[in-house]
Amino acid sequence: MRQLATMVGISGPYLSQIERNLREPSDRVLHSIAEQLQISADTLLSQSRRATADGVPETVAAIRRDKDLSPAQRKALEEMYQTFQAVTMEKKRVDRSNSKDSR
Repeated sequence: MRQLATMVGISGPYLSQIERNLREPSDRVLHSIAEQLQISADTLLSQSRRATADGVPETVAAIRRDKDLSPAQRKALEEMYQTFQAVTMEKKRVDRSNSKDSR
Protein backbone atom coordinates (compact mmCIF):
# COMPACT_ATOMS: atom_id res chain seq x y z
CA MET A 1 0.00 0.00 0.00
CA ARG A 2 2.87 2.37 0.75
CA GLN A 3 4.35 1.72 -2.67
CA LEU A 4 1.04 2.44 -4.40
CA ALA A 5 0.59 5.61 -2.35
CA THR A 6 4.07 6.74 -3.35
CA MET A 7 3.43 5.92 -7.00
CA VAL A 8 0.19 7.92 -6.93
CA GLY A 9 1.72 10.78 -4.93
CA ILE A 10 -0.46 10.58 -1.84
CA SER A 11 0.16 9.65 1.77
CA GLY A 12 -0.38 6.18 3.10
CA PRO A 13 -3.02 7.36 5.59
CA TYR A 14 -4.98 9.11 2.80
CA LEU A 15 -4.86 5.95 0.70
CA SER A 16 -6.05 3.96 3.70
CA GLN A 17 -8.97 6.33 4.22
CA ILE A 18 -9.98 6.00 0.58
CA GLU A 19 -9.75 2.22 0.83
CA ARG A 20 -12.05 2.23 3.87
CA ASN A 21 -14.52 4.60 2.18
CA LEU A 22 -13.81 7.32 4.74
CA ARG A 23 -12.64 9.83 2.10
CA GLU A 24 -13.66 10.38 -1.50
CA PRO A 25 -10.67 10.46 -3.85
CA SER A 26 -9.97 13.69 -5.67
CA ASP A 27 -9.87 13.93 -9.44
CA ARG A 28 -6.11 14.34 -9.17
CA VAL A 29 -5.80 11.02 -7.36
CA LEU A 30 -8.03 9.30 -9.89
CA HIS A 31 -5.90 10.72 -12.71
CA SER A 32 -2.71 9.66 -10.92
CA ILE A 33 -3.91 6.09 -10.60
CA ALA A 34 -4.87 6.06 -14.25
CA GLU A 35 -1.44 7.44 -15.12
CA GLN A 36 0.24 4.65 -13.14
CA LEU A 37 -1.86 2.15 -15.08
CA GLN A 38 -0.82 3.99 -18.26
CA ILE A 39 -4.40 4.72 -19.34
CA SER A 40 -6.59 7.80 -19.27
CA ALA A 41 -8.94 8.43 -16.36
CA ASP A 42 -11.86 8.25 -18.81
CA THR A 43 -10.66 4.87 -20.01
CA LEU A 44 -10.26 3.71 -16.42
CA LEU A 45 -13.84 4.71 -15.65
CA SER A 46 -15.26 3.26 -18.87
CA GLN A 47 -13.39 -0.02 -18.43
CA SER A 48 -14.82 -0.32 -14.96
CA ARG A 49 -18.23 -0.74 -16.56
CA ARG A 50 -17.13 -3.56 -18.87
CA ALA A 51 -16.83 -7.09 -17.60
CA THR A 52 -15.15 -10.24 -18.83
CA ALA A 53 -17.11 -13.41 -19.53
CA ASP A 54 -16.82 -14.46 -15.88
CA GLY A 55 -18.30 -11.15 -14.69
CA VAL A 56 -15.00 -9.65 -13.52
CA PRO A 57 -14.54 -6.03 -14.64
CA GLU A 58 -11.99 -5.79 -17.46
CA THR A 59 -9.80 -3.48 -15.40
CA VAL A 60 -9.63 -6.03 -12.57
CA ALA A 61 -8.85 -8.80 -15.06
CA ALA A 62 -6.01 -6.68 -16.52
CA ILE A 63 -4.60 -6.03 -13.05
CA ARG A 64 -4.72 -9.76 -12.28
CA ARG A 65 -2.91 -10.59 -15.55
CA ASP A 66 -0.09 -8.08 -15.06
CA LYS A 67 2.95 -10.20 -14.19
CA ASP A 68 5.13 -7.08 -13.75
CA LEU A 69 3.36 -6.51 -10.43
CA SER A 70 3.84 -8.55 -7.31
CA PRO A 71 0.82 -10.39 -5.89
CA ALA A 72 0.61 -7.78 -3.12
CA GLN A 73 0.68 -4.94 -5.67
CA ARG A 74 -2.05 -6.60 -7.76
CA LYS A 75 -4.17 -7.06 -4.63
CA ALA A 76 -3.67 -3.43 -3.59
CA LEU A 77 -4.55 -2.12 -7.06
CA GLU A 78 -7.63 -4.32 -7.26
CA GLU A 79 -8.81 -3.13 -3.83
CA MET A 80 -8.20 0.49 -4.76
CA TYR A 81 -10.02 0.07 -8.07
CA GLN A 82 -13.03 -1.46 -6.33
CA THR A 83 -13.01 1.34 -3.74
CA PHE A 84 -12.87 4.04 -6.42
CA GLN A 85 -15.66 2.32 -8.32
CA ALA A 86 -17.87 2.13 -5.23
CA VAL A 87 -17.22 5.78 -4.36
CA THR A 88 -17.99 6.87 -7.92
CA MET A 89 -21.21 4.88 -8.02
CA GLU A 90 -22.31 6.31 -4.66
CA LYS A 91 -21.53 9.86 -5.82
CA LYS A 92 -23.59 9.31 -8.97
CA ARG A 93 -26.46 7.93 -6.87
CA VAL A 94 -26.36 10.96 -4.57
CA ASP A 95 -26.14 13.35 -7.53
CA ARG A 96 -29.16 11.71 -9.17
CA SER A 97 -31.09 11.86 -5.92
CA ASN A 98 -30.23 15.53 -5.44
CA SER A 99 -31.24 16.40 -9.00
CA LYS A 100 -34.61 14.68 -8.52
CA ASP A 101 -35.16 16.56 -5.25
CA SER A 102 -34.51 19.91 -6.93
CA ARG A 103 -37.27 19.40 -9.49
